[in-house]
Amino acid sequence: MNKNNDTIKSELGRLRKLFIMPDSPDKFIEFGNELLAMIHDFFQEKGGIHSSITLPELSKIFEESDLPDKPILIKDVLSEIKNKIIKHSVKVGSPYYIGHMTSAIPYFMILLEMIIATLNQNQVKIETAKASSFVEKEFVAWFHRLIFRRTDNFYKNNIQNHKVALGSVTSDGTMANMTALLVAREKAFPADDVFPGVRNAGIEAALRYYGYTRAVILVSTRGHYSLRKSASLLGIGEKNVISIPVDNNNRIDIDKLRHKIKKISRYRHNARTKIMAIIGIAGTTETGNIDPLDELAEISKEVGTHFHVDACWGGSVLLVDEYRYLFSGIEKADSVSVDSHKLLYCPMSMGLALFRNEKDLCLTRHSSQYVIRKNSVDLGRFTIEGSRPFSCLKPWAALKILGKEGYSILFKQAKKSASNLKAMLDACGNFETFNVPELFILIYRFIPKTVRDDLIVLKELTLSGHDQEIKEITRTVKNINRLINALNIKLHKSLRMDDSSFVSRTKLESTPYRPQQIVVLRAVLINPLTTRDILREIVSTHNDIGLQLWEEFSPLYERIRSHINQYGWI
Repeated sequence: MNKNNDTIKSELGRLRKLFIMPDSPDKFIEFGNELLAMIHDFFQEKGGIHSSITLPELSKIFEESDLPDKPILIKDVLSEIKNKIIKHSVKVGSPYYIGHMTSAIPYFMILLEMIIATLNQNQVKIETAKASSFVEKEFVAWFHRLIFRRTDNFYKNNIQNHKVALGSVTSDGTMANMTALLVAREKAFPADDVFPGVRNAGIEAALRYYGYTRAVILVSTRGHYSLRKSASLLGIGEKNVISIPVDNNNRIDIDKLRHKIKKISRYRHNARTKIMAIIGIAGTTETGNIDPLDELAEISKEVGTHFHVDACWGGSVLLVDEYRYLFSGIEKADSVSVDSHKLLYCPMSMGLALFRNEKDLCLTRHSSQYVIRKNSVDLGRFTIEGSRPFSCLKPWAALKILGKEGYSILFKQAKKSASNLKAMLDACGNFETFNVPELFILIYRFIPKTVRDDLIVLKELTLSGHDQEIKEITRTVKNINRLINALNIKLHKSLRMDDSSFVSRTKLESTPYRPQQIVVLRAVLINPLTTRDILREIVSTHNDIGLQLWEEFSPLYERIRSHINQYGWI
């Protein structure tokens, strides 16, 4: 028995050492240097974006279902991390990786992450987050002012006012959007002398009390999928997120929006619909375009509904004054969501939900006996989430280190890269670009020049032919696009196999071939390390692989071409 106690005491002593900073920094520096060397090697490693291991092979490395039993030395675990995880991680910081909104980050972010982990502050309560609570409120005020431009006196009175909240820091954009829509729901079905409010009674009781059969959210077809998730969790239902078609610039079609509002506002069999929110997008995730926010603000005011702007992608661009005209009307929004892990170049992940009215978040305020008490200064009173890390240290410090001037340079470089890539693709002849990049995203497809020329002729013929002929030409155009869709899907997969660069892929209905769905490649040009020469390499690789694949597809196209020749269209 004594032996067991001695063993436990010895093991406890060893474990305690893991929780105490060494008396000398030498041991800590030793592991720190080893870790930094691993990270450095990962970034310096030559080769592709992904490791060569297949997904089935990778899954076999992580098939152990039993929990670890005996303790393992830190150095051995670091070695395992190096060989099993770092070795097979995606090089999202590579200048050749231009496929998603995850990009390179400044190296000082590693230091900030270490500080966050070391301090281990929990933002839910002042007792676990003293200074960091005030840092968070300051950071929220920075972005609130950037968007809503309230008076000096407003911010003086509210920046550290514990009775209100200008916004809340969230784990990501999904939670930021949900926070905004939660407030919209509370405003749509408020409490009065009889009704206790939707948060207490539930959505079914709220609809019944106010005489509605459903509540809806209106957003363009480019709306982020997080909006449907939010509607589901808030009891609204995914089917009640109504998609409004977009114009040729991937912006919400205002005429169609007004028509939809008029249509759903009509009573049918005493059924009434409550428009809970209208959402504008300031930087669509697929195409980077911005909705006409001024017009949406006016329509929301006419309807009497909450106007939310999803600016998770583009909101940070407001840091550059010369781009502000793109966001005209955002200051009229009731709420705005922004992501710091996108255009603030911070690591994953942190979102912001900001509200023009400093009292809006009071509608969702909650409390508890042992934490977030009613009259406390605890930030958790205003957030959906409970425990949260001190994530805002990263963008707070980044804004100080880079400044508005630094972000201006980064955004101008991103805009230049997007313009350069478009010019290169257009000059090549074997590509078709589908947008003028507004916020650093370009969509395009590979299509051999001869095929594209044929499509141009056929499209022109649909403007002047007879009805029956137009139907046949339209059917032919669709067949050509189906073939080119298949080609681009295979090209995208081949680019993944080539692995010298990476772009993403999506399918859009808003091209000149609408309503047909067109497979497009998608490039996000925000990495400041991506040079003009690198873009040339990427285009050359795309073109070479595309032409190789076309040899497989060209016989199929010749059959379509013979059909075209039969009718004498070309």
